[in-house]
Amino acid sequence: MHILVTGGAGYLGSIMVPELLGDGHSVTVLDNFLFRQNSLASVCAHPAFDVVNGDARDEAVLKPLAANADVVIPLAALVGAPLCKRDQTGAISTNRDAIFTLLKLLSREQRVLMPVTNSGYGIGEKGKLLTEDHPLNPISLYGRLKVEAETAVLERGNAISFRLATVFGMAPRMRTDLLVNDFVYRAVYDGFIVLFEAGFHRNYIHIRDVAGAFRHALTDPNRMKDAIYNVGLSDANLSKRELCERIKAHVPNFVILEAPVGEDPDKRDYTISNARIEATGWRAQHSLDAGIKELIKGYRMIRDSLYANI
Repeated sequence: MHILVTGGAGYLGSIMVPELLGDGHSVTVLDNFLFRQNSLASVCAHPAFDVVNGDARDEAVLKPLAANADVVIPLAALVGAPLCKRDQTGAISTNRDAIFTLLKLLSREQRVLMPVTNSGYGIGEKGKLLTEDHPLNPISLYGRLKVEAETAVLERGNAISFRLATVFGMAPRMRTDLLVNDFVYRAVYDGFIVLFEAGFHRNYIHIRDVAGAFRHALTDPNRMKDAIYNVGLSDANLSKRELCERIKAHVPNFVILEAPVGEDPDKRDYTISNARIEATGWRAQHSLDAGIKELIKGYRMIRDSLYANI
Protein backbone atom coordinates (compact mmCIF):
# COMPACT_ATOMS: atom_id res chain seq x y z
CA MET A 1 0.00 0.00 0.00
CA HIS A 2 0.93 3.64 -0.35
CA ILE A 3 0.91 5.21 3.11
CA LEU A 4 1.05 8.92 3.90
CA VAL A 5 2.46 9.69 7.36
CA THR A 6 2.16 13.29 8.49
CA GLY A 7 4.66 14.17 11.19
CA GLY A 8 6.55 11.05 10.20
CA ALA A 9 9.96 12.36 11.25
CA GLY A 10 8.90 12.64 14.90
CA TYR A 11 9.34 10.29 17.86
CA LEU A 12 6.87 7.64 16.73
CA GLY A 13 7.36 8.12 13.00
CA SER A 14 11.12 7.65 13.23
CA ILE A 15 10.43 4.07 14.38
CA MET A 16 7.26 3.38 12.39
CA VAL A 17 8.35 4.56 8.92
CA PRO A 18 11.35 2.20 8.57
CA GLU A 19 9.19 -0.71 9.75
CA LEU A 20 6.42 0.09 7.25
CA LEU A 21 9.01 0.19 4.47
CA GLY A 22 10.34 -3.13 5.70
CA ASP A 23 6.84 -4.57 5.39
CA GLY A 24 6.85 -3.69 1.68
CA HIS A 25 4.71 -0.56 1.73
CA SER A 26 5.64 2.69 0.01
CA VAL A 27 5.70 5.61 2.44
CA THR A 28 5.54 9.35 1.97
CA VAL A 29 6.31 11.54 4.98
CA LEU A 30 5.09 15.10 5.36
CA ASP A 31 6.90 16.92 8.17
CA ASN A 32 7.92 20.50 8.94
CA PHE A 33 11.06 19.35 10.80
CA LEU A 34 10.30 21.67 13.70
CA PHE A 35 13.10 20.17 15.78
CA ARG A 36 15.63 20.14 12.90
CA GLN A 37 15.86 16.37 13.15
CA ASN A 38 17.39 14.01 10.58
CA SER A 39 15.66 10.98 12.08
CA LEU A 40 14.78 9.41 8.70
CA ALA A 41 18.24 9.75 7.13
CA SER A 42 18.73 5.99 7.18
CA VAL A 43 15.74 5.36 4.87
CA CYS A 44 16.44 8.04 2.26
CA ALA A 45 18.11 5.43 0.06
CA HIS A 46 14.95 3.29 0.06
CA PRO A 47 13.24 3.56 -3.36
CA ALA A 48 9.75 3.31 -1.81
CA PHE A 49 10.34 6.26 0.54
CA ASP A 50 9.64 9.93 -0.18
CA VAL A 51 9.63 12.98 2.05
CA VAL A 52 8.08 16.44 1.77
CA ASN A 53 9.21 19.34 3.94
CA GLY A 54 5.94 21.12 4.62
CA ASP A 55 3.13 21.84 7.05
CA ALA A 56 0.30 19.35 7.65
CA ARG A 57 -2.03 22.34 8.17
CA ASP A 58 -1.44 23.61 4.63
CA GLU A 59 -4.24 22.28 2.41
CA ALA A 60 -2.33 23.09 -0.78
CA VAL A 61 0.56 20.91 0.36
CA LEU A 62 -1.65 18.18 1.80
CA LYS A 63 -4.07 17.76 -1.11
CA PRO A 64 -1.82 16.08 -3.74
CA LEU A 65 -0.20 13.87 -1.09
CA ALA A 66 -3.56 12.72 0.26
CA ALA A 67 -4.85 11.98 -3.24
CA ASN A 68 -2.19 9.30 -3.77
CA ALA A 69 -2.56 7.53 -0.42
CA ASP A 70 -4.32 4.26 0.34
CA VAL A 71 -3.82 4.83 4.07
CA VAL A 72 -3.12 7.98 6.06
CA ILE A 73 -1.48 7.96 9.50
CA PRO A 74 -1.70 11.52 10.90
CA LEU A 75 1.09 11.71 13.45
CA ALA A 76 1.64 15.46 13.04
CA ALA A 77 0.81 17.07 16.37
CA LEU A 78 2.02 19.20 19.20
CA VAL A 79 2.34 16.40 21.72
CA GLY A 80 1.86 16.74 25.45
CA ALA A 81 -0.05 18.99 27.80
CA PRO A 82 2.84 21.42 28.57
CA LEU A 83 3.65 22.11 24.91
CA CYS A 84 -0.03 22.59 24.00
CA LYS A 85 -0.52 24.94 26.93
CA ARG A 86 2.47 27.01 25.80
CA ASP A 87 1.31 27.22 22.15
CA GLN A 88 -2.46 26.96 22.23
CA THR A 89 -2.98 28.37 18.72
CA GLY A 90 -0.50 25.91 17.25
CA ALA A 91 -2.09 23.05 19.18
CA ILE A 92 -5.60 23.83 17.95
CA SER A 93 -4.54 24.29 14.34
CA THR A 94 -2.33 21.18 14.25
CA ASN A 95 -3.96 18.67 16.57
CA ARG A 96 -7.57 19.27 15.54
CA ASP A 97 -8.05 21.60 12.57
CA ALA A 98 -5.43 19.87 10.39
CA ILE A 99 -7.33 16.60 10.93
CA PHE A 100 -10.56 18.27 9.79
CA THR A 101 -8.76 19.49 6.65
CA LEU A 102 -7.34 16.04 5.96
CA LEU A 103 -10.72 14.31 6.30
CA LYS A 104 -12.24 16.76 3.83
CA LEU A 105 -9.66 15.73 1.23
CA LEU A 106 -10.05 11.95 1.58
CA SER A 107 -12.44 9.60 -0.16
CA ARG A 108 -14.36 6.94 1.75
CA GLU A 109 -12.08 4.27 0.30
CA GLN A 110 -8.99 5.76 1.94
CA ARG A 111 -8.30 4.52 5.45
CA VAL A 112 -7.18 6.56 8.43
CA LEU A 113 -5.23 5.08 11.35
CA MET A 114 -5.48 7.73 14.05
CA PRO A 115 -3.19 8.01 17.09
CA VAL A 116 -4.76 9.67 20.12
CA THR A 117 -3.98 9.62 23.82
CA ASN A 118 -5.60 7.77 26.67
CA SER A 119 -5.22 10.96 28.71
CA GLY A 120 -8.72 11.66 27.40
CA TYR A 121 -9.99 9.41 30.20
CA GLY A 122 -8.89 12.02 32.74
CA ILE A 123 -9.35 10.62 36.24
CA GLY A 124 -10.54 7.03 36.50
CA GLU A 125 -12.17 5.02 39.25
CA LYS A 126 -9.87 3.40 41.79
CA GLY A 127 -9.43 -0.31 41.14
CA LYS A 128 -11.39 -0.27 37.87
CA LEU A 129 -9.88 -0.99 34.47
CA LEU A 130 -11.09 1.52 31.90
CA THR A 131 -12.29 0.12 28.57
CA GLU A 132 -12.84 1.97 25.32
CA ASP A 133 -16.51 2.39 26.28
CA HIS A 134 -15.72 4.44 29.38
CA PRO A 135 -16.86 8.09 29.17
CA LEU A 136 -14.10 10.53 28.27
CA ASN A 137 -13.17 13.39 30.56
CA PRO A 138 -10.12 15.16 29.13
CA ILE A 139 -8.76 17.84 31.41
CA SER A 140 -5.89 19.38 29.43
CA LEU A 141 -6.15 21.20 26.10
CA TYR A 142 -4.03 18.41 24.59
CA GLY A 143 -6.51 15.77 25.73
CA ARG A 144 -9.55 17.75 24.58
CA LEU A 145 -8.18 18.37 21.09
CA LYS A 146 -7.27 14.71 20.63
CA VAL A 147 -10.79 13.68 21.66
CA GLU A 148 -12.33 16.11 19.16
CA ALA A 149 -10.07 14.83 16.38
CA GLU A 150 -10.87 11.20 17.24
CA THR A 151 -14.61 11.94 17.12
CA ALA A 152 -14.33 13.47 13.65
CA VAL A 153 -12.22 10.59 12.31
CA LEU A 154 -14.63 7.91 13.57
CA GLU A 155 -17.70 9.78 12.34
CA ARG A 156 -16.14 9.89 8.87
CA GLY A 157 -15.69 6.09 8.91
CA ASN A 158 -13.17 3.61 7.48
CA ALA A 159 -10.91 4.46 10.38
CA ILE A 160 -9.25 3.06 13.48
CA SER A 161 -8.39 5.05 16.58
CA PHE A 162 -5.53 3.97 18.83
CA ARG A 163 -5.66 5.44 22.34
CA LEU A 164 -2.02 5.23 23.27
CA ALA A 165 -0.69 4.72 26.77
CA THR A 166 2.32 6.77 27.85
CA VAL A 167 5.00 5.81 25.34
CA PHE A 168 8.61 4.99 26.27
CA GLY A 169 11.78 3.76 24.59
CA MET A 170 14.67 4.97 22.46
CA ALA A 171 14.08 6.39 18.97
CA PRO A 172 16.09 8.29 16.33
CA ARG A 173 14.00 11.41 17.11
CA MET A 174 14.14 11.02 20.89
CA ARG A 175 11.68 12.38 23.47
CA THR A 176 13.20 12.71 26.93
CA ASP A 177 10.19 14.56 28.38
CA LEU A 178 7.83 11.55 28.33
CA LEU A 179 7.25 10.12 31.81
CA VAL A 180 9.23 6.87 31.74
CA ASN A 181 11.94 8.38 29.56
CA ASP A 182 12.16 11.38 31.88
CA PHE A 183 12.28 9.33 35.10
CA VAL A 184 15.02 7.07 33.76
CA TYR A 185 16.96 10.13 32.63
CA ARG A 186 16.74 11.58 36.14
CA ALA A 187 17.90 8.27 37.62
CA VAL A 188 20.91 8.13 35.29
CA TYR A 189 22.01 11.80 35.42
CA ASP A 190 20.58 13.28 38.64
CA GLY A 191 20.49 10.21 40.87
CA PHE A 192 17.25 11.35 42.51
CA ILE A 193 13.68 12.43 41.77
CA VAL A 194 11.05 14.43 43.66
CA LEU A 195 7.58 13.03 42.93
CA PHE A 196 4.25 14.80 43.21
CA GLU A 197 1.00 12.85 43.10
CA ALA A 198 3.11 9.72 43.52
CA GLY A 199 0.04 7.48 43.81
CA PHE A 200 -1.43 8.52 40.46
CA HIS A 201 -1.56 5.60 38.00
CA ARG A 202 -0.90 5.44 34.28
CA ASN A 203 -0.48 2.74 31.68
CA TYR A 204 2.71 2.49 29.57
CA ILE A 205 3.73 1.12 26.16
CA HIS A 206 7.01 0.73 24.28
CA ILE A 207 7.33 2.80 21.12
CA ARG A 208 8.05 -0.29 18.99
CA ASP A 209 4.85 -1.90 20.24
CA VAL A 210 2.92 1.21 19.19
CA ALA A 211 4.37 0.86 15.70
CA GLY A 212 3.48 -2.84 15.88
CA ALA A 213 -0.16 -2.03 16.63
CA PHE A 214 -0.42 0.12 13.49
CA ARG A 215 1.29 -2.57 11.41
CA HIS A 216 -1.06 -5.17 12.88
CA ALA A 217 -4.06 -3.11 11.75
CA LEU A 218 -2.73 -3.03 8.19
CA THR A 219 -2.57 -6.82 7.87
CA ASP A 220 -6.37 -7.24 7.77
CA PRO A 221 -8.13 -4.02 6.78
CA ASN A 222 -11.63 -5.07 7.78
CA ARG A 223 -10.92 -6.87 11.06
CA MET A 224 -10.42 -3.76 13.20
CA LYS A 225 -12.20 -1.09 11.15
CA ASP A 226 -14.34 1.65 12.71
CA ALA A 227 -13.36 0.93 16.30
CA ILE A 228 -11.29 2.33 19.14
CA TYR A 229 -8.44 0.42 20.76
CA ASN A 230 -6.49 1.10 23.93
CA VAL A 231 -2.83 0.30 23.28
CA GLY A 232 -0.75 -0.39 26.36
CA LEU A 233 1.11 -2.96 28.42
CA SER A 234 -1.46 -4.88 30.44
CA ASP A 235 1.10 -5.60 33.18
CA ALA A 236 2.18 -1.95 33.43
CA ASN A 237 -0.72 -0.13 35.09
CA LEU A 238 1.57 1.50 37.64
CA SER A 239 1.66 4.48 39.96
CA LYS A 240 4.50 6.97 39.62
CA ARG A 241 6.00 5.56 42.81
CA GLU A 242 5.79 1.98 41.49
CA LEU A 243 7.41 3.07 38.22
CA CYS A 244 10.29 4.63 40.13
CA GLU A 245 10.77 1.45 42.15
CA ARG A 246 11.01 -0.50 38.88
CA ILE A 247 13.68 1.94 37.69
CA LYS A 248 15.52 1.71 41.00
CA ALA A 249 15.86 -2.05 40.46
CA HIS A 250 18.13 -1.16 37.52
CA VAL A 251 19.73 1.98 39.01
CA PRO A 252 20.22 1.02 42.68
CA ASN A 253 21.50 4.45 43.79
CA PHE A 254 18.33 6.19 42.55
CA VAL A 255 16.81 8.18 45.44
CA ILE A 256 13.02 8.62 45.38
CA LEU A 257 11.46 11.52 47.32
CA GLU A 258 7.85 12.68 47.51
CA ALA A 259 6.70 16.31 47.55
CA PRO A 260 3.49 17.50 49.24
CA VAL A 261 2.71 19.95 46.41
CA GLY A 262 2.58 19.87 42.62
CA GLU A 263 0.22 18.36 40.08
CA ASP A 264 0.11 16.62 36.72
CA PRO A 265 -1.17 19.03 34.02
CA ASP A 266 -3.22 16.13 32.57
CA LYS A 267 -4.36 14.97 36.03
CA ARG A 268 -4.05 11.43 34.68
CA ASP A 269 -4.97 8.80 37.22
CA TYR A 270 -6.38 5.59 35.80
CA THR A 271 -5.74 1.95 34.98
CA ILE A 272 -6.45 0.74 31.46
CA SER A 273 -7.78 -2.44 29.86
CA ASN A 274 -6.10 -3.46 26.60
CA ALA A 275 -8.27 -6.54 26.15
CA ARG A 276 -9.96 -5.34 22.97
CA ILE A 277 -6.80 -5.06 20.87
CA GLU A 278 -5.34 -8.19 22.45
CA ALA A 279 -8.45 -10.10 21.30
CA THR A 280 -7.46 -9.28 17.70
CA GLY A 281 -4.18 -11.15 18.12
CA TRP A 282 -1.89 -8.21 18.92
CA ARG A 283 0.43 -8.58 21.89
CA ALA A 284 3.03 -6.18 23.23
CA GLN A 285 6.52 -7.58 22.74
CA HIS A 286 8.61 -5.17 24.83
CA SER A 287 8.39 -5.15 28.62
CA LEU A 288 8.78 -2.11 30.83
CA ASP A 289 11.98 -3.54 32.34
CA ALA A 290 13.48 -4.12 28.89
CA GLY A 291 12.62 -0.54 28.00
CA ILE A 292 14.29 0.78 31.15
CA LYS A 293 17.49 -1.13 30.31
CA GLU A 294 17.33 0.23 26.76
CA LEU A 295 16.95 3.81 28.01
CA ILE A 296 19.87 3.47 30.41
CA LYS A 297 22.09 2.48 27.49
CA GLY A 298 20.68 5.24 25.31
CA TYR A 299 21.34 7.93 27.89
CA ARG A 300 25.02 7.10 27.82
CA MET A 301 24.92 8.75 24.38
CA ILE A 302 22.60 11.78 24.68
CA ARG A 303 21.79 14.72 26.94
CA ASP A 304 18.37 16.17 27.65
CA SER A 305 18.51 19.68 26.23
CA LEU A 306 18.39 18.52 22.63
CA TYR A 307 15.70 15.89 22.98
CA ALA A 308 12.68 17.30 24.82
CA ASN A 309 9.56 18.86 23.31
CA ILE A 310 9.55 21.50 26.05
